[in-house]
Amino acid sequence: MTATLVSAKNLIIDTLPYPMSWSKTITDQSVDFTRVFFTLSAILLLVLLYVWKWKSTKTSRASPLLPPGPRGLPLVGNLLSLDPELHTYFTGLAQTYGPILKLRLGTKIGIVVTSPSLARVVLREHDVVYANRDVPVAGRVGTYGGSDLVSAPYGPEWRMLRKVCVLRMFSTATLDSVYGLRRREVRNTVGYLYSRVGSPLNVGEQMFLTILNVITSMLWGGTVEGDERAKLGAEFRQVVSEITGLLGKPNISDFYPGLARFDLQGVAKDMAALTGRFDKIFEKIISQRSSSKTLDEKDDEGESKSKDFLQYLLEVKDEGDAKTPLTMSNVKALLMLMEISVVYSDGAKIVSKRGLQL
Repeated sequence: MTATLVSAKNLIIDTLPYPMSWSKTITDQSVDFTRVFFTLSAILLLVLLYVWKWKSTKTSRASPLLPPGPRGLPLVGNLLSLDPELHTYFTGLAQTYGPILKLRLGTKIGIVVTSPSLARVVLREHDVVYANRDVPVAGRVGTYGGSDLVSAPYGPEWRMLRKVCVLRMFSTATLDSVYGLRRREVRNTVGYLYSRVGSPLNVGEQMFLTILNVITSMLWGGTVEGDERAKLGAEFRQVVSEITGLLGKPNISDFYPGLARFDLQGVAKDMAALTGRFDKIFEKIISQRSSSKTLDEKDDEGESKSKDFLQYLLEVKDEGDAKTPLTMSNVKALLMLMEISVVYSDGAKIVSKRGLQL
């Protein structure tokens, strides 16, 4: 009886899996799962590359012929090969591919024209065809949905904005009327430079600030006076400086429009916040303009006060146009455009600096 029980016990023990065999089984399963995962990933990657290649070939056959250009990588195109010195980079490409070439920037295609004759054809002879711009996400948000002259698509609104700029804002009569505002800022700069005689001075920075103050004064310097004008001007320039920083920031949503809804870098959110700050500044100026109805008052020197660009734009807005009216968003976007153009442009600062050095 005892021998029978011992034999049964040994038989049961022999049939049970040992802990070592369980560990070995789990390890083998993990290895198999890893191999399957990498195999499926490789197959999926090959399928995606094949689909991308097939769509690229199909699109190239259906679309008009494009100019030559450097070959890019899948999905990213030529983004990784761009040089920070774009002018020298484009010059080198033009020597290889000719005066007109293409670049693939993510999912978008950019056409580069390096010849003056071709640029004349694009910008002058066929300006209407190429009038529309590929506006970046930050630019679209910062201009109230493309309400300025640069971002607006070609159409009735764009023609209305161009008419307002040419006939009302930048006409000879309007520029002559803001002469007093320009003179005031130049006098302030001269007085400041005179007070710093014998002290080191950053000429380039002072010229830039002078130009910026002149433009700001022309925009709404006749509406806001005194310390309030200086306070609002400093706050306005701070907002504009942050906006220009966002406009120059690379945004993945600009190269892959399908990702724009996710705003992965938060550029659209930050630009919307800055636009809200600009709105608050603008509303302060508008409220002061609305409370002051007399435009022909005298200043401290006994001369008539100058009308600024804001007053001209508000007059056009109040006059109205049944077909294409000038909206408050257009007014804000135009004022923002003129201020940003000064921040981006270094030409006037360089010329003034060189002139003082001669």
